[in-house]
Amino acid sequence: MTPARAATYDPPMATLIDNPKRARQLARAIASDLTLYHEPKILEGISNDNLFDVMSDEINEGRELFKSRVTEDIFGQHIYERAIVDVLIKSKGHVKSKIW
Repeated sequence: MTPARAATYDPPMATLIDNPKRARQLARAIASDLTLYHEPKILEGISNDNLFDVMSDEINEGRELFKSRVTEDIFGQHIYERAIVDVLIKSKGHVKSKIW
């Protein structure tokens, strides 16, 4: 009689996103999460014209997540950076700032 083998779970490799539309959705979701969890910091950064300084760690962490989920070609299209501008900056146009 042989001892019972423990079942192991081997998750399949995640498929990298190679569709620009799907990549934009992911990038915007990451940027939206940044807005959701760091709204006061974003507002302060826009008001003081140092958004990219105060949000550097969070933006870079989001970029690394995005990069890990998309192909190199998609990453090279700067989709994440555009999402940051659209979601973190354009949506805050009502905030008083020296930027605008």
